[in-house]
Amino acid sequence: MTEAVGQGVGGSRDPEAVSQFVEGFAAQLVEAGMQRMPARVFAALLASDSGSLTSAELGELLTVSPAAVSGAVRYLAQQHMVAREREPGSRRERYRVHSNQWYEALTNREAVLKRWETALRDGVTSLGADTPAGRRMAETLAFFEFIDTEIAAVMERWRVHRERTFGK
Repeated sequence: MTEAVGQGVGGSRDPEAVSQFVEGFAAQLVEAGMQRMPARVFAALLASDSGSLTSAELGELLTVSPAAVSGAVRYLAQQHMVAREREPGSRRERYRVHSNQWYEALTNREAVLKRWETALRDGVTSLGADTPAGRRMAETLAFFEFIDTEIAAVMERWRVHRERTFGK
């Protein structure tokens, strides 16, 4: 039994309860738009005490193939939600959930918003700001610019709150 569902620091866990959490949280992530396997891998990593598991541990825990784990980890790494690490003295990789995974994910979305803003500016220019489609593009652009500013402000407040609540 892997660390993720078995012995935690300070005692035992009910493997069935942990599995239900992993599958339930993964289902919520899928409902929000994440692919199923990355959602399951992310939830499993989040539920592990170390926040880090090998491909074999993830495969055993989720009863999936190494290829499924590999594809899920590749997606999660692209989204800046997990990192790959080499085990010292081994060729084996461990996959670690970032301690600040939500910050990383939002920061990555911020880069996407910037690209969308650029595309929308081009759309306004191409369509003409005085046309109905151009006005719709301009309003969409203004929304994304507003969200971009708000995300930066919220993340700064989060950093202060996190430090007060959890320390550095």
